[in-house]
Amino acid sequence: MLRLKQRSEFLRVAAAKNKWAAPGLIVQALCTEGSETNGDSEFRIGYTVSRKVGGAVDRNRARRRLRAAAQKVMPGHARPGHDFVLIGRRATLKRAFPALIEDLETALQKLDAYNE
Repeated sequence: MLRLKQRSEFLRVAAAKNKWAAPGLIVQALCTEGSETNGDSEFRIGYTVSRKVGGAVDRNRARRRLRAAAQKVMPGHARPGHDFVLIGRRATLKRAFPALIEDLETALQKLDAYNE
């Protein structure tokens, strides 16, 4: 999976105002098909967790859980040509992993970025 790493990439996805909030996470999406920034037509993904979630240990744990859920769901179901940002919430830490995966799948469907 290709990653979003620079702040400007995260801000561009956020500016699209295409997001879905679930109990375990928030997903932002931006269609980049036809754009020169993502000519390989794969999807890219970025992860972020704010200090509201907790200290560094909690934020890193939430980020690891998001990354694990994305590795399970995104390769088979994320639509190519999109950029995604997964935002961790407080519930990301305690939510059951199958429920977190379901949240991610639902978010992709609601954002019209779900491939069957």
